[in-house]
Amino acid sequence: MLNRISWLKILFAPLALTLALTLAFTVSAAARSAEINQAFEQGLAAFERGQHERALFEYRSALAWPGQHQARARFNIGVCLHKLGRMREAVTEYRTAITLRAGNYVAASYALGVALQSLREHRDARAAFAQAAETSGGRHAGALFELGLYAQAERDYDTAADFYYRSLKQSKNNLPAAHNNLGVILASYGQMEEARQEFEIALGQSRGKFSEARDNLARCRERLSAKSGTRIAGLKTSGAGFSPRSALSAD
Repeated sequence: MLNRISWLKILFAPLALTLALTLAFTVSAAARSAEINQAFEQGLAAFERGQHERALFEYRSALAWPGQHQARARFNIGVCLHKLGRMREAVTEYRTAITLRAGNYVAASYALGVALQSLREHRDARAAFAQAAETSGGRHAGALFELGLYAQAERDYDTAADFYYRSLKQSKNNLPAAHNNLGVILASYGQMEEARQEFEIALGQSRGKFSEARDNLARCRERLSAKSGTRIAGLKTSGAGFSPRSALSAD
């Protein structure tokens, strides 16, 4: 009987050890998940209070744990650095986040483009916006708009207009800068009435606060009242503006 009990102990010992290890792993995974969630929650709270250094600390603490959250943490770190004006470091974090998602991180690609613009690295910025547009399936209004700006700067007005129209479609027609810039393009073709309509839409959507659209509209109306269909030089294009957000609200 004693030998039989000994053999049973030997037989079931590996099973008991496996169950113990499984339980320990489950507890460890739960604890890890709780730590990660806490870091993101506290990071977001600090970010919303404008405490970007504190938020940076919290998001970096999430990197102590492996997992798919690492890309999101890197993006959030980039956002904090962006807000702090540390653009070169932000660029590094955005690129790391994109790499961790195998190139498919729309929000990070767009933010990367904006950061690179501020560093005057326009070729790379344009490539980042193109990546954001492509990986979003052509649905990222901001990236499409920025690509329109680059095309317009090169006087490729047809391409620029196409990007602006696409950005308006994706933004549900709520992108005043795109309307303004379309007005500039139409005026360059001598289509003053159509240009006026775009400037009016831009000014209306901004509740009268869009100074470029206001100035452009005044000049356009002057030309129309003079019954001249000639082109107007020196109208003002505008950027859409950008404010980095927490990755908790990003894709």
